[in-house]
Amino acid sequence: MSEANAVLIERDGPVTIISINRPHCRNAVDGTTARKLYDAFLAFDADKDASVAVFTGTNGHFCAGADLKAVAKGDREKMREIGGHNTIAPMGPSRLRLSKPVIAAIEGYAVAGGMELALFADMRVVAEDATFGIFCRRFGVPLIDLGTIRLPRLIGHSQAMDLILTGRPVGGAEALRMGLANRVVGRGEAAAQAIALAKEIARFPQKCLRADRLSALRQWDLSEEEAIANEMRGGLEVIASGETLSGATRFASGVGRHGAFGSDASD
Repeated sequence: MSEANAVLIERDGPVTIISINRPHCRNAVDGTTARKLYDAFLAFDADKDASVAVFTGTNGHFCAGADLKAVAKGDREKMREIGGHNTIAPMGPSRLRLSKPVIAAIEGYAVAGGMELALFADMRVVAEDATFGIFCRRFGVPLIDLGTIRLPRLIGHSQAMDLILTGRPVGGAEALRMGLANRVVGRGEAAAQAIALAKEIARFPQKCLRADRLSALRQWDLSEEEAIANEMRGGLEVIASGETLSGATRFASGVGRHGAFGSDASD
């Protein structure tokens, strides 16, 4: 297959679907593919008509990690420099702090660097027979796409140490129990269910949703007092935009009674 098609980008209304498409190596990521993924997520974030991204892989696998065959050959495209937020990472988009949510749809393997890409997403919809794992443990390949940062924050330090030190596989049911998966679905259903979830999220007033999401991400970097001030700044910007008044007016007219979430949830 052509490496020009290593990353596929599709649109389904407000949802952008970004897929790794290297089935010959279970969607392992080489340097060129990492750059394509990085560029794809930057383009999604800049697209005013896109609200949510679904991140997946083709042919029954999410991502088997870094392409170690390319690494063994001296992959010159692989970026391994130290960098902060929004610089390209070895797997591509891992360091990005986007303004919009990303949902990972996981089938098959999401292991090593592929697991780190799954952790990059805000939520994970996981097929029941999918497999997570720090499989790179056995090959001396380090976690340098925020795996040692995001995994303990997501599932707790003790459980993260178990996975980081042993490299053992984790199936869908255990991933749900430990908080690694947000939803577990039937085999072959992850992408469709993730797209449906993305469309639900896209219906909400977006300024408020994005401000709350960004505040939740930024609070990890801040003291409690700084986090409180940051949350208030973001909230005041949403109120000043008019989105809150619009929502309050809809509520006063009877929309959303008894906790209903209907098609009238957005502006």
